[in-house]
Amino acid sequence: MALIQCDFYSDALGLSTSMNVILPQKSYTQIGMASSGGKEKYPVLYLLHGLSDDHTIWLRRTSVERYAASLGLAIIMPAVHRSFYTDMDKGLKYWTFISDELPQIVRSFFPISDAREDTFAAGLSMGGYGAFKLALSHPERYAAAASLSGAVDMASSVKTNRLNLDELKLIYGDLDKLSGSRNDLLTLASEVAASTGPKPLLYQCCGTEDFLYEENQNFREHASRLNLDLLYEEGPGEHEWGYWDQQIQRVLKWLPL
Repeated sequence: MALIQCDFYSDALGLSTSMNVILPQKSYTQIGMASSGGKEKYPVLYLLHGLSDDHTIWLRRTSVERYAASLGLAIIMPAVHRSFYTDMDKGLKYWTFISDELPQIVRSFFPISDAREDTFAAGLSMGGYGAFKLALSHPERYAAAASLSGAVDMASSVKTNRLNLDELKLIYGDLDKLSGSRNDLLTLASEVAASTGPKPLLYQCCGTEDFLYEENQNFREHASRLNLDLLYEEGPGEHEWGYWDQQIQRVLKWLPL
């Protein structure tokens, strides 16, 4: 595998930003690592970070590079700060950046496939929200998405004060309008289920001791009523990296590569 720290300029954000990139590399003499490479264009996983993290965190807290070595999969890990992958009411256009601009930049820099069947998203916590938001907003672009302990029912989080409401107002504006909006995953899921277009495969997991467990149950039940293709897993676990290190391995095995 090749690991690239990529610093670049974003027109959507109006500033320089960063992403870490893992690219497949075919090797024959590397000790202790499987390898896979040689394709003209690689399938891609956009792997998203949580609220208090950045683009380096998946590499610092897990062995995702080693886990992906034999898969022939490119992994893109962008920085979005505390934006909730949203065009902020008082801030920068992170949704435009992550959904439209970033994939174009990635494909211009690296040998990445633009085919739907080769494009996936995953993330933890805030990043789980971002991954599902990408796939449910653009089911024509994403074949599958995974949420690990995701903030998948933001309207519920607002009502129960699980997150900082003053900060969320800077992101979403009027929080009373969050439910039913383009930032509400339950609404997006309902639209995808009702459409005649393609529907992404979904993977969702959450630890039973996680503070977001209740809203994960909400999304699971909603997806079940809609008959979406959702694989749900739960078990003992809190909102922490030991759990996510295990679950990202399950996500990589689940991806329809």
